[in-house]
Amino acid sequence: MYNHAPADYVCPMCAFVSGHPEPGWSTHEDIVLEDDQVLALISSRWWPRNLGHVILVPKQHFENIFDLPDELGTPIHAAAKRIALALKATYNCSGVSTRQHNEPAGNQDLWHYHLHIFPRYTGDELYLTPRSEIRETTPEERRPYAERLRNFLKQQ
Repeated sequence: MYNHAPADYVCPMCAFVSGHPEPGWSTHEDIVLEDDQVLALISSRWWPRNLGHVILVPKQHFENIFDLPDELGTPIHAAAKRIALALKATYNCSGVSTRQHNEPAGNQDLWHYHLHIFPRYTGDELYLTPRSEIRETTPEERRPYAERLRNFLKQQ
């Protein structure tokens, strides 16, 4: 229902989940939380004032919220809450925002359901940030953010 991925689409998130990430994309070291249903990683794309945001995905492929089975809502939401608490504890952020996009008009650009979890700071203007200011990062830039979150989450 309401699918937009091309017929020949090869899902980069599914490749990542199965241990075969695309070159130049996220790496295994970016993973901060994983269980049998969900996986969370530091995003390789960064907004200039919200460094180290997290992407949370179901490990099974579902294109968008319309395809997502109801029974996955609870594990996704529970993992998002754990990550939000970890962001607060390790990044000293003032707040947390979650964001999820569906279909082209909803700004979906990866045809695998995913939830963004952003650290928020007073005056960060997250929703006003132009696409031109969003940048790709290196594994070295992401590593300290992943390590902080992973270490916190292991203790919980």
